[in-house]
Amino acid sequence: MAVCRKDLRVEFRTRYAYSALLMFAVTVMVTVSFTVGGFLPDSGVAAALLWIILFFSAMAGLPRIFAQEEEKGTAAALRMAAAPETVLMGKYMYNAVLLFSLAVLLVPLFFVLLNQSVLLPGLFLAVLLLGLLGLAAVSTVLAAIVAKAEAKGLLMAVLSFPVLLPLLLTAVKATHNCLAGSREGVAASMLLLFCYDGVILAASFLLFAYIWDD
Repeated sequence: MAVCRKDLRVEFRTRYAYSALLMFAVTVMVTVSFTVGGFLPDSGVAAALLWIILFFSAMAGLPRIFAQEEEKGTAAALRMAAAPETVLMGKYMYNAVLLFSLAVLLVPLFFVLLNQSVLLPGLFLAVLLLGLLGLAAVSTVLAAIVAKAEAKGLLMAVLSFPVLLPLLLTAVKATHNCLAGSREGVAASMLLLFCYDGVILAASFLLFAYIWDD
């Protein structure tokens, strides 16, 4: 909690990461809404567009979570002050808060601009929650890997896409069913998302000490 609060205070002062997340998401969403014009995309296309926007928005803002520690010279102090697992959990919670706050603003605007409705809102919120938790987990551990690289944003997107592909495909399918009002396969997709999140978090806790210390 201390690590998470520290990062939230820094973000509240600078608003760098959240501004990048929000501006990218809104720009892409408005562009898509003007592109489709009067055309009403079906639920499958709308679901894919939603998760594409969330994915690239995360890639625009979340790589800074460890890069700012290296740039400001606070990484060494953080290594001495907290165990690697504590740092990982704090950064993960911070990324999750950013993504959830982005989704609160983005998702309603997305449905208004694309004239979409959710026939299964409860299941949709559960799918969105599990998908964002997985997206935050992958973004956190990969941000630590690319923290010292030059092209952080590009490298982050290249590394994360293969890892996040199962999550994105599952989330798009489940979101499509929620928009269309079909419960078929939603429970199985949610179980897969839950297991994916668990595997990613477990692997992150096992590997993060080597990534963080090196």
